[in-house]
Amino acid sequence: MSESSKGKRRRGSQRQRSQDAPAGQSAHEAQRPTYRGSATDRTARPRTRPVKNATVSSGIPNVAWIAGILVVLVVALAGAFLFLRQGGTTGSASSSASPGEAAQGASGPPGANGTGCPTSQPDSLAAGQTRTVTLETPKGNIAIKVEADLSPIAAGNFVALASCGFYDGTVFHRTPTLQDGTPFVIQGGDPNGDGTGGPGYTIKDEPVKTPYKRGTVAMARTQAPDSVGSQFFIVLDDKDGDVLKSANTYQIIGNVSSGMETADAIFAASGGVELPKNPIPITKATVANP
Repeated sequence: MSESSKGKRRRGSQRQRSQDAPAGQSAHEAQRPTYRGSATDRTARPRTRPVKNATVSSGIPNVAWIAGILVVLVVALAGAFLFLRQGGTTGSASSSASPGEAAQGASGPPGANGTGCPTSQPDSLAAGQTRTVTLETPKGNIAIKVEADLSPIAAGNFVALASCGFYDGTVFHRTPTLQDGTPFVIQGGDPNGDGTGGPGYTIKDEPVKTPYKRGTVAMARTQAPDSVGSQFFIVLDDKDGDVLKSANTYQIIGNVSSGMETADAIFAASGGVELPKNPIPITKATVANP
């Protein structure tokens, strides 16, 4: 067979396949190999086609998504830390009757509630000296006889803070009871109003020379040495002395000379709860000599 005849036969075969191809299918496509499965398989098996403008992903989240998760975690941890710190500054009377105070020096500016207040441990009250500090409250007044000979450093500190107006506007933020229901103390002197605050400094510890009893006024502190700041408490019952003497580290600065009925009224107004929702404020503190 001549070459020209072979060429004619090939061209004739191509024309035949083109005529036999389905409508819309080119002769070139008709020449492609076909899938040899059943009719059902051919229908179910989709033909893959390239997708335009596609990007390759390794499966690793993008940077913005990771940053968002980190921000949420940091906020949650900060909130938890904040919640735990505030809740742990004063234990309940059922577990700890200690009139504790959060560490001083990390809260509001010195003299936040007054002017010219000390920024470090003030001068001690001179030996033999006394002062009368009167706390005015909506429930009445409480007069405290402060005595240098009990704790000269703590007495000088309390008088200095009362003199500059530091205590004006602060509240009796803590009013716990003993496990048997006996009124324990009313505690105040915190500019934050929740047991976490102080004047921005602390003072040196001093030995306790007298027993705690109803009307005793002493300074609150943490378990750490030299941690007294501005917070103080008034003992409400002689029975409380049995609890307080076990620690015997709360510097006594004096005794209530008049107004214990006001202290009782402040306790009663709180319902005897550890941290009252509506604490009674000290509207004004004044100092007289003696």
